[in-house]
Amino acid sequence: MRAKIINQVLFIHQDDVPPYKKKGSVVRNSYFWALKSIADRAGFNKDWEFDETVWIALTRMLMSFTESGYLGYWETMLAFHLDDTIPPVLKSVATWREPEEEE
Repeated sequence: MRAKIINQVLFIHQDDVPPYKKKGSVVRNSYFWALKSIADRAGFNKDWEFDETVWIALTRMLMSFTESGYLGYWETMLAFHLDDTIPPVLKSVATWREPEEEE
């Protein structure tokens, strides 16, 4: 999931957040609701925002879904621009993305 941090707020790109599907997978829909429940803002067609105060919870949640094996690696990993610094609390669930992965 493409991510960036501005003023201690983590933004996850709107195209990378999990979609809710009424008849979709229970795991994917649970992942959607779990992320949405700790997001500060999760508007339709907008990047989702996570304040620094929930980053520990976000890390634990992403790690839990990653370890479950039901979702793909890139669905639960935060991908930052090569020039960005990844905060220590997010390092276990984050990486840098290649330039060709840019928008």
